[in-house]
Amino acid sequence: MPNSSSISEFLLLALADTRQLQLLHFWLLLGIYLAALLGNGLISTAVACDHRLHTPMYFFLLNLALLDLGCISTTLPKAMANALWDTRAISYAGCAAQVFFIFFLFSAEYCILTIMAYDRYVAICKPLHYGTLLGSRACASMAQP
Repeated sequence: MPNSSSISEFLLLALADTRQLQLLHFWLLLGIYLAALLGNGLISTAVACDHRLHTPMYFFLLNLALLDLGCISTTLPKAMANALWDTRAISYAGCAAQVFFIFFLFSAEYCILTIMAYDRYVAICKPLHYGTLLGSRACASMAQP
Protein backbone atom coordinates (compact mmCIF):
# COMPACT_ATOMS: atom_id res chain seq x y z
CA MET A 1 0.00 0.00 0.00
CA PRO A 2 1.68 3.25 -1.11
CA ASN A 3 1.83 6.32 1.06
CA SER A 4 -0.60 8.73 -0.56
CA SER A 5 -0.70 11.53 1.97
CA SER A 6 -0.20 15.02 0.65
CA ILE A 7 -0.28 18.45 2.18
CA SER A 8 -2.84 20.76 0.64
CA GLU A 9 -3.11 23.27 3.47
CA PHE A 10 -1.45 24.26 6.70
CA LEU A 11 -3.18 24.67 10.04
CA LEU A 12 -2.31 27.88 11.84
CA LEU A 13 -2.22 28.30 15.59
CA ALA A 14 -5.27 30.16 16.84
CA LEU A 15 -4.70 33.42 18.68
CA ALA A 16 -7.60 32.67 21.02
CA ASP A 17 -10.08 29.89 21.63
CA THR A 18 -13.11 31.94 22.67
CA ARG A 19 -15.20 33.83 20.14
CA GLN A 20 -15.03 37.11 22.07
CA LEU A 21 -11.22 37.12 22.02
CA GLN A 22 -11.21 36.25 18.32
CA LEU A 23 -13.44 39.25 17.61
CA LEU A 24 -11.22 41.42 19.81
CA HIS A 25 -8.19 40.29 17.80
CA PHE A 26 -10.05 41.08 14.59
CA TRP A 27 -10.86 44.62 15.72
CA LEU A 28 -7.30 45.20 16.97
CA LEU A 29 -5.82 43.97 13.69
CA LEU A 30 -8.30 46.08 11.74
CA GLY A 31 -7.30 49.15 13.75
CA ILE A 32 -3.60 48.48 13.14
CA TYR A 33 -4.23 47.89 9.44
CA LEU A 34 -6.28 51.06 9.02
CA ALA A 35 -3.72 53.12 10.95
CA ALA A 36 -0.93 51.82 8.71
CA LEU A 37 -3.00 52.49 5.58
CA LEU A 38 -3.83 56.00 6.75
CA GLY A 39 -0.28 56.88 7.81
CA ASN A 40 1.41 55.54 4.70
CA GLY A 41 -1.32 56.98 2.51
CA LEU A 42 -0.80 60.43 4.04
CA ILE A 43 2.96 60.18 3.53
CA SER A 44 2.48 59.14 -0.09
CA THR A 45 -0.06 61.89 -0.75
CA ALA A 46 2.05 64.59 0.89
CA VAL A 47 5.20 63.66 -1.02
CA ALA A 48 3.38 63.28 -4.33
CA CYS A 49 1.40 66.52 -4.08
CA ASP A 50 3.93 68.98 -2.63
CA HIS A 51 6.60 69.94 -5.15
CA ARG A 52 8.95 71.12 -2.40
CA LEU A 53 9.19 67.50 -1.24
CA HIS A 54 10.57 66.24 -4.54
CA THR A 55 14.05 65.68 -3.13
CA PRO A 56 15.93 62.37 -2.91
CA MET A 57 15.13 61.87 0.78
CA TYR A 58 11.39 62.21 0.24
CA PHE A 59 11.55 60.13 -2.94
CA PHE A 60 12.97 57.28 -0.88
CA LEU A 61 10.45 57.96 1.90
CA LEU A 62 7.65 57.58 -0.65
CA ASN A 63 9.11 54.26 -1.80
CA LEU A 64 9.44 53.12 1.81
CA ALA A 65 5.80 54.00 2.52
CA LEU A 66 4.64 52.05 -0.54
CA LEU A 67 6.74 49.04 0.46
CA ASP A 68 5.32 49.22 3.97
CA LEU A 69 1.81 49.18 2.54
CA GLY A 70 2.73 46.06 0.63
CA CYS A 71 4.21 44.39 3.72
CA ILE A 72 1.21 45.03 5.90
CA SER A 73 -1.23 44.06 3.14
CA THR A 74 0.47 40.69 2.72
CA THR A 75 -0.32 39.09 6.07
CA LEU A 76 -2.84 41.15 8.03
CA PRO A 77 -5.92 40.57 5.81
CA LYS A 78 -5.50 36.78 6.13
CA ALA A 79 -5.03 37.08 9.90
CA MET A 80 -8.16 39.24 10.15
CA ALA A 81 -10.16 36.79 8.05
CA ASN A 82 -9.01 33.90 10.23
CA ALA A 83 -10.02 35.76 13.39
CA LEU A 84 -13.38 36.83 11.98
CA TRP A 85 -14.47 33.54 10.40
CA ASP A 86 -12.91 31.26 13.02
CA THR A 87 -10.76 29.43 10.49
CA ARG A 88 -7.20 28.22 10.94
CA ALA A 89 -6.28 26.85 7.51
CA ILE A 90 -4.12 28.42 4.85
CA SER A 91 -3.47 26.77 1.51
CA TYR A 92 0.00 25.67 0.57
CA ALA A 93 0.08 28.11 -2.36
CA GLY A 94 -1.22 30.94 -0.18
CA CYS A 95 1.44 30.30 2.43
CA ALA A 96 4.17 30.15 -0.21
CA ALA A 97 2.91 33.41 -1.75
CA GLN A 98 2.87 35.15 1.64
CA VAL A 99 6.40 33.99 2.43
CA PHE A 100 7.65 35.09 -0.99
CA PHE A 101 6.03 38.53 -0.81
CA ILE A 102 7.13 39.15 2.78
CA PHE A 103 10.71 38.16 1.96
CA PHE A 104 10.75 40.29 -1.20
CA LEU A 105 9.15 43.36 0.40
CA PHE A 106 11.28 43.25 3.57
CA SER A 107 14.47 42.87 1.57
CA ALA A 108 13.40 45.81 -0.62
CA GLU A 109 12.69 47.84 2.54
CA TYR A 110 16.17 47.09 3.87
CA CYS A 111 17.67 48.19 0.56
CA ILE A 112 15.70 51.45 0.63
CA LEU A 113 16.73 52.06 4.26
CA THR A 114 20.37 51.48 3.31
CA ILE A 115 20.05 53.94 0.43
CA MET A 116 18.39 56.46 2.77
CA ALA A 117 21.30 56.10 5.19
CA TYR A 118 23.73 56.76 2.33
CA ASP A 119 21.65 59.79 1.30
CA ARG A 120 21.88 61.24 4.82
CA TYR A 121 25.61 60.47 4.95
CA VAL A 122 26.22 62.38 1.72
CA ALA A 123 23.98 65.26 2.82
CA ILE A 124 25.84 65.64 6.14
CA CYS A 125 29.43 64.73 5.29
CA LYS A 126 29.66 65.94 1.68
CA PRO A 127 27.09 68.72 1.29
CA LEU A 128 28.88 70.40 -1.62
CA HIS A 129 28.83 67.18 -3.66
CA TYR A 130 25.24 66.26 -2.78
CA GLY A 131 23.73 67.40 -6.09
CA THR A 132 26.26 65.52 -8.18
CA LEU A 133 26.28 62.31 -6.12
CA LEU A 134 22.52 62.06 -5.62
CA GLY A 135 20.85 63.61 -8.64
CA SER A 136 17.46 62.52 -9.91
CA ARG A 137 19.00 59.97 -12.30
CA ALA A 138 21.09 58.42 -9.51
CA CYS A 139 18.08 58.20 -7.17
CA ALA A 140 15.94 56.53 -9.83
CA SER A 141 18.64 53.97 -10.57
CA MET A 142 19.15 53.20 -6.84
CA ALA A 143 15.41 52.76 -6.23
CA GLN A 144 15.00 50.15 -8.97
CA PRO A 145 15.41 46.59 -7.74
